Order: sequence, then structure tokens, then C-alpha cells
Amino acid sequence: MLCRRAAQNIVPRIVNRHRHYPCALLTTAMQNQNRLNAYRIMWVFVMFDLPTETKQERKVASKFRKDMLADGFQMFQFSLYLRHCPSRENADVHVKRVKKLLPEKGHVGILVITDKQFGMMEIFVGAKPTTGNPGAQQLEMF
Repeated sequence: MLCRRAAQNIVPRIVNRHRHYPCALLTTAMQNQNRLNAYRIMWVFVMFDLPTETKQERKVASKFRKDMLADGFQMFQFSLYLRHCPSRENADVHVKRVKKLLPEKGHVGILVITDKQFGMMEIFVGAKPTTGNPGAQQLEMF
């Protein structure tokens, strides 16, 4: 919200000073405003159910999980991994990577949601709601 207010105050001044090319400066100011928008930041969920009856199937399932962890995903539940992405474009890159990792057998679902939608999630441990957000463990620099 602070970024939006700052951009709204700065944009009219920039446009008034630079009458010859206000569109380019306006676009830059609006891009800076939207950079940290809760509707621009994305979360990628990967849900899967892989067969684990034989030793080979367990090995394939384990490799899939390890490859997802190597790509920056976090285990949210046993068969549900998630990853924070700063933009839709970055989320698309990680979705493509997961698609390349898909095993021959099993069911895999990929869901991409906004940070605003993710923030509305209610998390319970037993019957008690948890406090806080299970956000990304790593620091992202923009």
C-alpha cells in the first residue's frame, strides 16, 4: 500500500516535468508500483500421487521430490509442495521445470495462485488454527 501511495504522488510530478515523453515515465512508475503487488506475486502448488509399490517406483517418486526441492519448492504436506515466485513469468518458468520432471506414472496437478489468494488460506494443526504464515524460507532480493 505504501508503494501505491508513493507512486500516485510521484507520477503527476513526473508527467508535469516531462511533457515530451510522459507515457514512458508513467509506464516505468506504474511498473515500480506493481512490482510488489499482492496480485502479481505468485505461489506454485504441485500436488501429486505417485505409485510406490515397487522399489523402482519408490526411487522414481523420491527423485521427483528431490528434484522439486532442488528447484526451490518446499514440502507443505507429504504430497503437496509449494514455491513462492515474485512474478507470473517466474512462476511459468518453474511450472515448465516441473513438467520436465514429471514421472511416467502417477497423477500430478499444478496450481498457480496469487499471493493475495494464498494469504486467505486458513491453516490448522489438529483443531487449533496456527498463527503466522508458512512463507518461503529463503530471502528474495528484487
